Amino acid sequence: MRLATYEHRGEVRAGVVSGAGVHAFPAGVTVLDLVRSGLPAALDADVLGGPAVPLTEVRLLPPLEPPSVRDFVAFEEHVEGMVAPGPVPPEWYEAPTFYFTNPAALAGAHDDVPIPPGSRLFDFELEVAAVLGPDGIFGYTIFNDWSARDLQRREMKVGLGPAKGKDSVTTLGPWLVTADEFTVDEDGFLDLDMRVSVNGVEIGHDRLANMGWPFEELAAYAARGTRVRPGDVLGSGTCGNGGCLAELWGRRGAQDPPPLRPGDVVEMTVEGIGSIRNTVVAGTDLPPVRAARARDRSR
Repeated sequence: MRLATYEHRGEVRAGVVSGAGVHAFPAGVTVLDLVRSGLPAALDADVLGGPAVPLTEVRLLPPLEPPSVRDFVAFEEHVEGMVAPGPVPPEWYEAPTFYFTNPAALAGAHDDVPIPPGSRLFDFELEVAAVLGPDGIFGYTIFNDWSARDLQRREMKVGLGPAKGKDSVTTLGPWLVTADEFTVDEDGFLDLDMRVSVNGVEIGHDRLANMGWPFEELAAYAARGTRVRPGDVLGSGTCGNGGCLAELWGRRGAQDPPPLRPGDVVEMTVEGIGSIRNTVVAGTDLPPVRAARARDRSR
């Protein structure tokens, strides 16, 4: 089942997507409500049997407003490219690594995406995200972890981050596909085709089964010694084989392909989920950040 949040004629609703379009839930019911309750009786025949609004007439919003968003780095090939020409750090193999990103900075499947202020190395990241339910993985969606590489590099040299380099926007969409639509292999992995293109030219493709850990293990690690909640989003991390520009820059030793610029169109497609398509636009022009005051060493 495909669950969507959408805007139609100025009203935001949640609904089920079928071949006819999107069928609205009762007013006030959100996708997060359904995730928390594990698909209650609101999903009855009356919803799918009711009228549908064609998808061409709606703006798809992020499928849900998650309590938190964790983004892992679960693809070994991606790490190889990011650290090229060096080897993958041995610590990567020891346990899944993740960072928290901004749940208040989500974009929909076809929204314009502004370049963060001050960034000249803007990048995409092709990922799949799992959404947690009351009893495990509730469903999956496409996750584009847009990245300001220049901001990210600066902050990580201080020993923190990524943070501000990832803070501006993350695309989730086009909808949330419930986990019962997929079959995992004997080791718990989903084997889905993943592809990304810029301006119609394919840049990267991979298979989701190339993750180092399945989503269930990522969820278990996220919950280790703490508490996770229904609706929490867990990103897979960027896939390999051109899942982002920075991976290719690391392997090739040059910015080839170049960083994203206003007007570039980034499209991602994941088997069994769908496609998202965002146009990069110019961001807000802000004054430079003031440098820190060095401490007075004479005191």
